[in-house]
Amino acid sequence: MHKRNGKRWLSAAALGTTLAAGAFAFLPTIAQAQDENSAAPSTTQADFAAAAAEFKVPLSVLLGVAHEESGWQQHSGYSNTGGWGLMNLTEVTPEMTADGPAGAAGRSDLASFTNHPELHTLRAASKLTGIPAERLQNNRRDNIRGGAALLASYQKQLTGGTSDDPSQWTAAIAKYGKLSDKKAAASYVDDVFATIKSGARRKTADGVTMKADPSAKPVSGQLGKLKLKDTSAPAAECPRSMNCQFVPAAPSNGQVSNRPDNGIKITQIIIHTTEGSYDAAIQTFQTPGGSSSQYVMRSSDGAVTQMVANKDIAFGDGNYDSNLHSIQIEHEGFSAHGADWYTTAAYRQTAKLVTYLADRYDIPLDRQHILGHDNVPGPSTSSLSGMHWDPGNGWDWTRFMRMIGAPIDDGKRGVGAVGSAVTIAPGYNRNLQTYTVCPSDDPTGAITACTQVTEPSSALFVRSAPSADAPLLLDPVIHPDPAATGGTDRVNDWSVTVQAGQRFVVAEVQGDWTAIWYDGQKGWIHNPKGKNTVLAPGARIIKAAGTAAAPVYGTAYPDVAEYPAGLSPSAQKPLAAVNYAIPVGQAYVADQPPLASADFFPSSGAVVIGAKLYYTIQFNHRYVLVNSGDVTATTSRR
Repeated sequence: MHKRNGKRWLSAAALGTTLAAGAFAFLPTIAQAQDENSAAPSTTQADFAAAAAEFKVPLSVLLGVAHEESGWQQHSGYSNTGGWGLMNLTEVTPEMTADGPAGAAGRSDLASFTNHPELHTLRAASKLTGIPAERLQNNRRDNIRGGAALLASYQKQLTGGTSDDPSQWTAAIAKYGKLSDKKAAASYVDDVFATIKSGARRKTADGVTMKADPSAKPVSGQLGKLKLKDTSAPAAECPRSMNCQFVPAAPSNGQVSNRPDNGIKITQIIIHTTEGSYDAAIQTFQTPGGSSSQYVMRSSDGAVTQMVANKDIAFGDGNYDSNLHSIQIEHEGFSAHGADWYTTAAYRQTAKLVTYLADRYDIPLDRQHILGHDNVPGPSTSSLSGMHWDPGNGWDWTRFMRMIGAPIDDGKRGVGAVGSAVTIAPGYNRNLQTYTVCPSDDPTGAITACTQVTEPSSALFVRSAPSADAPLLLDPVIHPDPAATGGTDRVNDWSVTVQAGQRFVVAEVQGDWTAIWYDGQKGWIHNPKGKNTVLAPGARIIKAAGTAAAPVYGTAYPDVAEYPAGLSPSAQKPLAAVNYAIPVGQAYVADQPPLASADFFPSSGAVVIGAKLYYTIQFNHRYVLVNSGDVTATTSRR
């Protein structure tokens, strides 16, 4: 679920987790410590001590909770959970939800997405302390005081008073974790007490040290005071031969639905990369206010944890319309190092899971329905440039599509006539491409300076002219600098590549180069003797129907007049970015017939199905939607 300009969705608690064998620790500056007196108190240390004394919270409890919430790192609204400061005081806004994992831009019920008290602990801390929210957000001392005040209020509410014994704060610690599931809350408490028992230290100039308290242990009976739910009862929806368990995501990170029985069709499966460890992703999805996924898969052996029932909606890919119709599968790993993490076990188990799901929900096995997160468009014009780029070009689409029984490279290699369709099929292992990987692309920290890396790839670069020296095609949405002449070879720059399995219409041929209609422009791929493409006879070719360009969309909602009284319509607006349309004379490919527009209202369970039908077309590296009434559809010549 990688953001194009760096990862933002992982919570601080997840970032503090040690990765699986062969990976990296996110916070190498935090070390175990047994002696609090081995380092001089720092300003941060003094702030923790003062807040603990002021609100009568044991210092070890305050430090332990802060360590779990932030790794003792100062953050400023650093994640989609809207967390602030060392105490991770949360303030999730509708605007964050619009552009975050839910991708709820244009929805009339946007405010309801943030109508959860656990998403607004910043407000509660401000009310308790009288400190303005802005100071709680940005002033370290006040942020720590706000967290201490919250802990003390929870302790008094649950037990009637404070205590010097850390163990007696079990319920208050669990409440601070904001988790509603019994097992998830117990795991959070166990993690906090594990830190209290062992002690910890952050080795920096302004370091923090916590003395070990080996006698500290949670009082599990206190968790009953919170009336937590045991929501892990559903059986995981997996083939019987797979190693699956069910652990629920936070309720605010998705919506309860009844797909497909309620009329909302499941038409897509989205492949993601966690940009962290398996355990960290599970913990992140249990943290309110962020993202979720139906499944999380471990790299080493393909073990799976399901976190959202398939009938329900996971907030996985930043586009509500896609979330509404998709099943999301997260893979442990890092997109910048994909080949090292996408193991044979992961491919095999993912293939097994995808074929099971596709058969169950009648999902087409093509590359407009079996997708990477990097293939999903923004739901609005403003969100186009910030969409994620995982799993990246290191995911072997040729291998994977063959494993699910839908090979993309079967057929005659070549180009065909102008106006015909081709499938991108460069292979993987022999298709070596050079990308620039920068530190912001790599959460592991292994890349410390922008470095060129040559590696196998599922993608081909798209250039502005038929020459290896020509600039990469310029997408002005991704590269708005007026001085820009083209895209980049950055590993995160999805705007300049096509991927294996995607289909495009031939626009021109010159020597070893093939032009395709791409991104509202003519783009060129290196294709000597047609070795990188397979002819696609019978493909569905989409063109503008009239004398004006056909608008394209990131969502497919019904028209306003189609919503019954009492249901506020979602906004269905064309993508208005430069080049985002189908100009007269250009053509694109839709793999399947058009489908009806739809909308869903979780508060009542109401579903609205519109009369207009929308094609999914391959527009650039990502798909877009187009109203069937605005285009014509013909069959590619054989």
